[in-house]
Amino acid sequence: MAAKHSPSIAKHLLNWYDAHRRELPWRALPGEVANPYRVWLSEVMLQQTGVATVIPRFQAWVARWPDFASLAAARDDDVMAAWAGLGYYARARNLVACAKAVVADHEGQFPETEAGLHALPGIGDYTAAAIAAIAFGARATVVDANVERVVARLFRAAGKPAVRAAAEAITPQTRAGDFAQGMMDLGSAICIPRKPRCLLCPLRDDCAAFAAGDQESFPVKPAKGPKPQRYGTIFWAQAGDDVLLVRRPPKGLLGGMRALPTGPWTDAHPGLADAPIAGDWTMRERTVAHGFTHFDLQLALATARVERHQAGEDAIWWPVESLSQAGLPTVFAKAAKAIGGA
Repeated sequence: MAAKHSPSIAKHLLNWYDAHRRELPWRALPGEVANPYRVWLSEVMLQQTGVATVIPRFQAWVARWPDFASLAAARDDDVMAAWAGLGYYARARNLVACAKAVVADHEGQFPETEAGLHALPGIGDYTAAAIAAIAFGARATVVDANVERVVARLFRAAGKPAVRAAAEAITPQTRAGDFAQGMMDLGSAICIPRKPRCLLCPLRDDCAAFAAGDQESFPVKPAKGPKPQRYGTIFWAQAGDDVLLVRRPPKGLLGGMRALPTGPWTDAHPGLADAPIAGDWTMRERTVAHGFTHFDLQLALATARVERHQAGEDAIWWPVESLSQAGLPTVFAKAAKAIGGA
């Protein structure tokens, strides 16, 4: 079915995109050459994060680090602080690693093939295809969540392998980057998850799900069980006008980030067992809840006035009044707000 419909789908989609394309700060205007650095950065930022959230963060980032060379020379602390709140913090570390590899091994320029891009730190199948198609015009099959939804409905395709095969069949030889961005825009504005706006869709006549009247049944998602619940305690240790921060281990969840001290996150409430410093600790009545991809977390909050000299050499004392500038991950920023420190 996909091969039969591919000429009309690509033609109708590209005509619609030419008339309705979104203006985005990382997207080249018609007639412009795409900036590979901006394409790459936007694709990484947009993983698990919405466009509205990414736009101001992207603009601030490129104002500070406009190219591979400037990012490769950036301090890790500055990069991690700039990324705070975007989640999946390994992405930020991989951005720096990739920029350094591009500068050191590729004379500051991205390789133009999927294989060459895929060999760089932090660039997986999807990102390599997106950069190759959008930045370099290569025929590459780009399937993000929006594209998956459009293609699944077009062909009533169930399962990622079937969706990818169908997407491969309809990707045109030319303008593959515009085609990918057009599919993304269509999924964002028209072929939305609930109550898709089929009467406005340029691909309505090609859509098997529209013909069958079961658009909202696609894409077919595997059933998910409930996420595990974990518990922990966040410690607010204040000395004078400063609060104690720590550096999380370089590997693992929120690796390398500045954070408020916390004990392990376990299946039971740990209480004050893992207090980072001696003090007259008080448990707050309020708790903080936060959801990660694979588990939900409930955190008790403990506060104390402490003596600065009792902290270890690796202690970071941060002014409470400027804690918003510490680049705390969202879960710790929530805790600080709940305690009243930010």
